[in-house]
Amino acid sequence: MRTHRLSTCLLAFIATSATLLASTSAWAAVPGADVRLSNDDPAQPGAGYVSNYTLVTGTPYTDDTLTECNRSRGRQNEPAVSIDPRNPQVLVGSSNDYCGVYENTDPPVPTGPIWLGYYRSTNGGQSFRSSLMPGYPDDTSPFAARSQLRTAGAGDPVTAWDLQGRLFLGTETSDDPAGTKKTFGDVGVATFENPLGSSGPTSRDGEEFRRAVIVARGSSAPNLLGKFNDKTAIEVDRTGGACSGNVYFSYSRFTGNGGVGIEFARSTDHGASFSQPMKLSASVHDVQFPDIAVTANGHVYVTFRRFADNQQTDAVMAVRSTDCGRTFSAPRVLRTFTPYDAQDVPGDSTFPESAPDDPRSSDEAAPSGTARDCGDGPNACQSGYTFFRRDTQVRSTADQRDTTHEYVYLVYDPTRPGTTVNTGTTYGSVSPGVGSQSAVYFFRYDGATGAATPSQALDTQTTGHQLFPDIAADAGQLHALWWDSRNDTCYSPTRPVGNCADRTVVPSLDVFGTSSGNLGQTWTPSVRMSDVTTNPNYEQFADRTVPFAGDYLWVDAVGTSTYGVWTDWRNTVAGVDQRESAEPGGGAEGADVLQCRTQLSDGSYSSDQCPRNGGLDQNIYGEAAP
Repeated sequence: MRTHRLSTCLLAFIATSATLLASTSAWAAVPGADVRLSNDDPAQPGAGYVSNYTLVTGTPYTDDTLTECNRSRGRQNEPAVSIDPRNPQVLVGSSNDYCGVYENTDPPVPTGPIWLGYYRSTNGGQSFRSSLMPGYPDDTSPFAARSQLRTAGAGDPVTAWDLQGRLFLGTETSDDPAGTKKTFGDVGVATFENPLGSSGPTSRDGEEFRRAVIVARGSSAPNLLGKFNDKTAIEVDRTGGACSGNVYFSYSRFTGNGGVGIEFARSTDHGASFSQPMKLSASVHDVQFPDIAVTANGHVYVTFRRFADNQQTDAVMAVRSTDCGRTFSAPRVLRTFTPYDAQDVPGDSTFPESAPDDPRSSDEAAPSGTARDCGDGPNACQSGYTFFRRDTQVRSTADQRDTTHEYVYLVYDPTRPGTTVNTGTTYGSVSPGVGSQSAVYFFRYDGATGAATPSQALDTQTTGHQLFPDIAADAGQLHALWWDSRNDTCYSPTRPVGNCADRTVVPSLDVFGTSSGNLGQTWTPSVRMSDVTTNPNYEQFADRTVPFAGDYLWVDAVGTSTYGVWTDWRNTVAGVDQRESAEPGGGAEGADVLQCRTQLSDGSYSSDQCPRNGGLDQNIYGEAAP
């Protein structure tokens, strides 16, 4: 059975049903340049992080974490973004933000927080002001006391607006402030409001941090044992009906004995408190990746992935509530599929030791005898490939303004049928040694009748993998996006994304998107959103030994306004890992980032002494979507 991995963790659009274009030069492109949300590089325009307190009041405030975020060139991944339904010029994004990890120390010491970014735009996403959700460990601003979160780290951001100018930001929080190996595993929801109230100018919607409350507590056990809550989802009822204003929150609950369940809670007081969580996945053995959709009649759907074991197949599942989230139906299988889950067999490396650096906060335990990501040293795999973790996921949405239908729209990224192949190595995407091509599929589920349309590939591209899809719906329009490796010069279904046969890695990922104006019956040809093909296999985690891309991208839509966000490595500075001189190839695979280490008298190496010089410069970018 699959066990939990600690996340520390958007966007590209989905595609196609018409004639597909054959060459890169023929692809249409989304107008406008990509926009950076995480502005922690002092050399870039618009650089700098500001306290939410200062953003709201104009009163100066800073601390060591914010000072560090103004110069860190750090890591950000797992982005979310939402458009204000009252004013589409206002967007708020978030991510797992590592900008404060080295906490303004010289020489650099990784003792600062991994926290949630808060990226705000008031010009439709043309530019963003970067901040952090208040309440991080050394935040002493007047807003810090408004947070009830009890941990030293936060991640897995999910976002949604109501109709009164409130933004809700869900999170998983884990690290023990005392610095122990405890992983608290709480989940919570923050509320940002218009500081002048719901009647204030909408340009200030979602600006002021009002509170952050714990929805469910973990058991504080070391090494992810005990009870750990993760993989969050959030949605708000904006229908104007009897349930309007309700905030719905879902997550995966992991336990030390390997059990995983989907939990759900709701708030009927604008995020001030949440109901006692209920389990939605009774009788289902292993489930993850919940998402929430609300139809125009106020019905609530939670979709999720079921993992295969000896008793069940991989499947897309759903539950339904017709009473504002008080009770739910039994889980129902909507689709079965063959997954695309990157996996390998751990290897045996003689990598020299180095002084402790940042923890592998992207880590989760894989099933016994397998690895979900591979890199160098203790994270090397037998195949010799370098790759980030990825699993088939399920995302869903509904058009809350469609009063005619009770449709739920779903996307997922399994193996494309007919593409399985023996890899000739221990690497696989279906099982060790069995690879395939991944593709993004769409189907529409009618909650009123229980009927579902056939799954359709949103792009019939025969070269490249498609992964991490997301979907948005509003005012009769559907929008989808995903990561796409059709520009991977080393693409093969026998290898991970961006990996060549000689075990080197190359830039390989772009964001693509598509839209539908007829409820998903047909889709426009896919469009490339990202301006730069990026390398997701840079080893920036676990002391520069393994890549991590997060677990999702994000897209949102309000009327004709759309926006997608994604994790990006265009600013990462490549380099040499001094510890790899004795390794095969000497670190020439192209995955190493700039780092500065000194070999000590006992043969070990120092920690990286130049983490602010660009080797960790992973960022969130975004753009208007098709």
